[in-house]
Formats: sequence, C-alpha cells, structure tokens
Amino acid sequence: MKPLDRVIVIGGVAAGMSAASQIRRRQPKTRVTVLERGDHISYGACGMPYNIEDPKRPIDDLIVLSAEEARDKRGIDLRLRHEATAIDLESSVVTMTDLDNDATVHEPFDALVIATGARAVRLPLPGFELPGVEVLRELGDGAAIKKALERGPKRAVIIGAGYIGMEMAHVLTSRGLAVTVLEKMPGLLPGWHQETVKTLEETLATHGVEFFTGITVEGAEAGPEGRVAAVLTDDGRFEADLVLAATGVRPNVEIASSAGLRIGKTGAIWVNQRQQTSHENVWAAGDCAEAYHRILRRNDWFPLGTTANKQGRIAGANIAGASQQFRGIVGTCGFLVFDLELARTGIGEVEAEAEGFDPVAVTIRQRSRAHGYPGGEPVQVHMVADRETGLLLGAELAGRDGAALRVDPVAAALAAHMTVADLQNLDLAYAPPFAPVWDPILVAANQLIKKVDGS
Repeated sequence: MKPLDRVIVIGGVAAGMSAASQIRRRQPKTRVTVLERGDHISYGACGMPYNIEDPKRPIDDLIVLSAEEARDKRGIDLRLRHEATAIDLESSVVTMTDLDNDATVHEPFDALVIATGARAVRLPLPGFELPGVEVLRELGDGAAIKKALERGPKRAVIIGAGYIGMEMAHVLTSRGLAVTVLEKMPGLLPGWHQETVKTLEETLATHGVEFFTGITVEGAEAGPEGRVAAVLTDDGRFEADLVLAATGVRPNVEIASSAGLRIGKTGAIWVNQRQQTSHENVWAAGDCAEAYHRILRRNDWFPLGTTANKQGRIAGANIAGASQQFRGIVGTCGFLVFDLELARTGIGEVEAEAEGFDPVAVTIRQRSRAHGYPGGEPVQVHMVADRETGLLLGAELAGRDGAALRVDPVAAALAAHMTVADLQNLDLAYAPPFAPVWDPILVAANQLIKKVDGS
C-alpha cells in the first residue's frame, strides 16, 4: 500500500494516541496530525479516584505521555487546544478552531480518525451550575475536585450509584467527608444482581456511607457564600458542601453525525470490526464508537480505556495498510469499594432474557484460599448460562481476597463461546496460598451445570 500523505486524528488520550502512534510506526513518512481541544493528550483517567484519595499526589502524575514526547519522540504533529468543528467528506477537509487565538483553520486529509471520546452527563437542573458541583471524567475534573477538597468540605452528596459513584464514595469517605449516595433506580449498581448489590450495601454501611435509592434529584441550593449547600430531592433536602454528579457518560458524536456518518442504535458511531465508519476513509475508535459484542453478536457501547486502546491501535494499523479486526468485547469490568473487590463480565439474566436466551443462574460463596491456609476470605460468584445450550453468558464476583481478577478466566471463556461444561473442566491454578482445590469459579460452574438441560 502506498503511504498516505496526511492523516488527521480528532482527539487524543487512549484511542487517538494509539491510532496516531500505530500510523507513525508503520508509515514513518506519513504526516499525522492530532487535534486535542484540551491541555493533555494521554493520561490514566481510570486512576483519578485513587489520585484524589491522596492529597499529596499531584493530578499530573496521571499523565502517561507528554506533548513534548509525542512531538519529539513519536513525530506527531500535535495541536493542543485545537477543536475540530466540522468534517467535509466530499473535499476531505477538517475545519478546526485554534482556541488560544480564536482562529479558524482548514486542513485536508487522506484518512481521518475520530476519537472524540465521551462526556460526563451534566444534570440540567436548577443550582447545578453552582461552585462545588462537580463531575469526574477528564483530568481537569479531577483537578477541580482536588481543589474543592482543599476547602475542607464536611459533607458530600454523590448522585449516581454506578462505578464512579461507588469508587468516589470510598475516596471521599477516606478523605474524611460524610458521604450520602442518591440513586434514582431501585437499587445500587443498576443492572447488577441483587446478591452482589447486597454485599456492596453491607460494605458501604460498615464504612458509614448513607445511600438512598428510588429518589429523584430536583436541584441544588446555594449557601451564604454562593457555593452549593444542599441537594433538593422528591424525598427532602440533603446538606452538602460538595456534590458529585456521577450519572453516566454520553458519546461525543456531534461532529460525526453532522458530517453524515452513520450513528448506531446505541447512540455511538457505527463501526465495523476494522474500526471503519460508514465512509471508507474515516475511522472511529474509543468511547465515541460502538464495539462488537461477542455474546450479543452485534455492536454495543461499553466505554472503557482498555477497549479504546485496542480499537485505536487497530484503526491506526489498518489505515497504515494492515488488515486487522477488533474481535470484540464481552463487557468485562472491575472496581474497588473500600476493601471490597467487584467485577463482572458478560450479561445477566434480565439482558439474557431480552436477547432471547433462557437464562439460569446460581450464586455461591467459596473461600479464596485452601482450607487451613491463613488469610482466606469468602468469594461470592453469581454465574449465568443458557438453559438449552449450556452456553456460558456471564458472571459477577465480589470478595475481599483475589475476587476481581477471577473474572478474567470467565471473560476468556465467554470470548471463546464456551459452555458451562467447558468452564467446569478448565485447568485453573491450584496452590493453598492462591486458591482451594475447587476454585470459586469451578464451584459456581459445578452448581450451574445442574440447571442446564441435558446435563
């Protein structure tokens, strides 16, 4: 393949920089321009809660690749504080604004990568523009929260009980705040199984975190200094001098949609497994793009840094002449709340039934280490399969000693479309310090297979 003269990447961080770096490595003569509207191009966003937990650690510790390294070592034409505003697919031109000089620039391209990511949902409610109401998505958000904590707030309200909300309940409690979590859905961790949620609730209560579910937030109220002082709901007023809105994220697809690119049913940019959009010279990767789901066997949207890095790398390789495919996701994630590890992969009963499966499930508890070896803790496993075929569909894990990473063999099994019987016979590592002779994963499979037809 003849090297391209000019490639433009809209957006940095995981997907954008992975794509740009791949193109430069494979086609060193190609000019690769990265447009990033922010001040940073590559940082570990998932590490922000843990950085915020440590008041002595600067937020810049999360920067993975500096602008200087991108320019000098990787040869990338990096333009910070440049926001792409339009894509003309007929003329292959990107229009951008230099935010520092308020200047409009038009740049041609041979190939284009859209890696515009996703943005935190900001609640359109009265009072949510007040100082002290924060979100956590970009590095600047993390810096703003650390600065807000320097004021010595006493009470925090977190709106939303998903991953970020739960991680930040832990973090803000560790920073000495009294924390209240408000969730509009009937339970914490919407979409997770009730047994997993119950384990989480017990942990939160042990650490003094209050939580209220099935509650609707109506606004925020200012105090005498003009900063947030309370959150108003349909169930009363909750005092707070720090509020975190953790109600989810939305893909940034506006520039792609305006250009006429196909937007998928999920609301993210449609891509094939080569990361190509509906236009042959335009690619998309990361949190703005859909991803093929191996269990659902169609595109889904599951924004996560590991997916963004893989998709960006594949997009860059294919632009440079490779023929690679993103094999897909199975929806694997994990997080820590105080000392409780939680992880999940695949789909649960409700989603499985909606997809036409006949789900069966078990919940078991098994020690993390061999009997008689010190330090073991119970690991709870909730596992789901299809009754008729025995196909493994998903699992959730909760525990305090090696629970989260036990999700990985299940994720591998899902990717391989294994049955419960296949999982049951996996040769997992056994040694008393690490696992009992029957690992919790195998115990769950042993119990689940009894519910599978023809077992």
